[in-house]
Amino acid sequence: MSKVTIIGGGLAGSEAAWQLARRGHDVRVFEMRPATMTPAHKTGGLAELVCSNSFRAANVENAVGLLKEEMRRLDSLIMTAADAARVPAGGCLAVDRVAFSALIEEKLAATGKVEIVREEVTAIPDDDIVIVATGPLTAPALAEELGKLAGREDLYFYDAVAPIVSGESVNMDVAFFASRYDKGDADYINCPMTKEEYDAFYEAIVSARLYEPHGFEKIKFFEGCMPMEEMAARGRETMCHGPLKPVGLVDPRTGEMPYAVVQLRREDNEGQLYNMVGFQTHLLRGEQERVFRMIPGLEKAEFLRYGMIHRNTYIHSPKILDATMEARHRPGLFFAGQLTGVEGYVESSANGLLAGINAARRAEGRELVLFPAETAIGALARYVSTGGSGKFDPMNITFGLMPPLTERIRKKKEKNAKIAARSLEILKTIDVS
Repeated sequence: MSKVTIIGGGLAGSEAAWQLARRGHDVRVFEMRPATMTPAHKTGGLAELVCSNSFRAANVENAVGLLKEEMRRLDSLIMTAADAARVPAGGCLAVDRVAFSALIEEKLAATGKVEIVREEVTAIPDDDIVIVATGPLTAPALAEELGKLAGREDLYFYDAVAPIVSGESVNMDVAFFASRYDKGDADYINCPMTKEEYDAFYEAIVSARLYEPHGFEKIKFFEGCMPMEEMAARGRETMCHGPLKPVGLVDPRTGEMPYAVVQLRREDNEGQLYNMVGFQTHLLRGEQERVFRMIPGLEKAEFLRYGMIHRNTYIHSPKILDATMEARHRPGLFFAGQLTGVEGYVESSANGLLAGINAARRAEGRELVLFPAETAIGALARYVSTGGSGKFDPMNITFGLMPPLTERIRKKKEKNAKIAARSLEILKTIDVS
């Protein structure tokens, strides 16, 4: 049996490799880093997390929590590594990025089935079984080839990542540890703002200088990863209803709810690194220092990583992919991850899991698995292959992608719990061997 080729060693590619290897298949993973870097990556490690260290909500009453649970039950490498590298983050699953990536490489190497080739691929190989999982930062040469395949050259959006600051540089005489509504442990550092401080911050951010894209490209941001300055431009109070919302937090200095709050989430177990939650940005570096140091508690913040902007590429999947992640025009060619139009770490990993399972079955001459839309994995696959009911844009998992219950339940949490229970029962009936 010839080796299965995977292009891209990110979350989706690593998960697909694991699913193939554990089914006895030899895999060759091409990863261009560190020889050829992207604008956002910092290392050559497999499954490097770029934008955030958070895999979002942990409970199954949340759609992404359900997706994670489905993946765990299907022996997901990404979920195993994430759970092992977990750092405190309240009700979210957040990880130590370095430990997470190291675990991925360690477990893939331990299979004895996965070969990692550090080399850029510029065209889709003619191999029997290929998975393209190059992600949103696909190198220009391959991106051009993919554009020809999909027939659309304008499918892209700009993504922005949040700064990381040194925990030691935060002024804890002003900032305080707490979790919203005191749920779970007090894992977040909170920087409280008065109305006057918020107004000054707002004026500074809307007038700050921005990174400008090259050429004639039009910037199109994904709503789920909106830069802070784009959010501010929508209205003076918009940030207060988004990442700066103060609801559920009390400033211990005043005993009252602040006017606005900037939260910092731990990036490592030692508490040396903190991510500015929701502060994706494309401000120039000097402007980031000037504006973000106006936040109470961050007056002397040491920026260990600046926020940045980068172009994300995705293909017009409904035109070329089935819900199995296989290309309609070429059996044996699969696509996985953010390149297909799913958005988010968990969604990309789940997409890679599906592609890996079906690539293994294609190599074995078996019928491919079609996950029902009642499962979170299946709902995402259906969206990717059909585009939903409107314009095809990147999509996170949401219960709205899944068929509604036959019974009417008014309480949202109870309804979501029943949708999750239905999904996990159906998952038991699916043959993924």
